[in-house]
Amino acid sequence: MGFLIRLLVNALALYLVTRVYAGVSFAPGAGAGAVILAALVLGIVNALIRPVLLLLSLPINLLTLGLFTLVVNGVVLLIVAAVTALNVAGFGAAIVGALVLTVIAWALDLVVNALGLDGRRD
Repeated sequence: MGFLIRLLVNALALYLVTRVYAGVSFAPGAGAGAVILAALVLGIVNALIRPVLLLLSLPINLLTLGLFTLVVNGVVLLIVAAVTALNVAGFGAAIVGALVLTVIAWALDLVVNALGLDGRRD
């Protein structure tokens, strides 16, 4: 149940990013299925590819005191856009979109945790 809630939270966050930031959008005619598919792909890319990118970029990430993570998150968003109905205007838009996505997902995660819907048991 926790996986399903996390998937829905990520899908809602991705949808809200497309509504808040014009640099990230879905293809015309894309419905809820496309949003959920993009959230699923985002979760898979975050679980499998993002750690490898972070490991490979560790030296530059240390030099920039972690700010290069924003670039890695932008690359992850571009990868998701390449295989789903998500459209990203460019590399700069991907970085800003990833930052907005992080903030929105964090806020939604706080709400889910406060409501006790996170699936964790005390």
